[in-house]
Amino acid sequence: MIVLVDYGAGNLRSVCSGFERAGAEVSVSTDAASVREAPLAVIAGVGNAESAARGLAAGGLADALRARVAAERPVIGICLGLQLLFEESDEGGTGLGVLRGRVERLRSTRIPHMGWNALRLTRPSALLDGLEGSDVYFAHSFGCIPADPVVVAEVDHERPIVAAVECGAVAGVQFHPERSGAAGVRVLRNALAWSRSA
Repeated sequence: MIVLVDYGAGNLRSVCSGFERAGAEVSVSTDAASVREAPLAVIAGVGNAESAARGLAAGGLADALRARVAAERPVIGICLGLQLLFEESDEGGTGLGVLRGRVERLRSTRIPHMGWNALRLTRPSALLDGLEGSDVYFAHSFGCIPADPVVVAEVDHERPIVAAVECGAVAGVQFHPERSGAAGVRVLRNALAWSRSA
């Protein structure tokens, strides 16, 4: 069972459908206890970091996610969900702080970064196993700048951009696997396998 964290925004329906195509049973929940105890919690999202952080703080969802991480129970962030794993964002608001670092506006002349890019793995990755060079779909204007060596993949958008991170039971992807065709389905299947072994 996967729980998608419902903080009042985000692309929950498409992410839910993506995980179902990958073979998962999925629920969407605003209940902190469900989020804390599920085998895998997923923070999906599009939109504004500040309002998303407020949504996570409401009803104890942020505390439930931090408790999961402290207990080494797997959490995955997708797009804005990845950014919310970090401490703070130029877009406003305070993230979960389960990964050290910040989120900054992309330093590129082409913003938003929207479209397909080929993944370049920077070290072995459970989520991206078998996906070196695969094209995945991005739609974002901000990117994470980790303070620790958690990056497992980058893409080029005038300069290197973080595409995915992994650290213990915490992982995240900046791209949208639910919009990335066969490569995205493989990412989600890998995520299910990773969550069982995390």
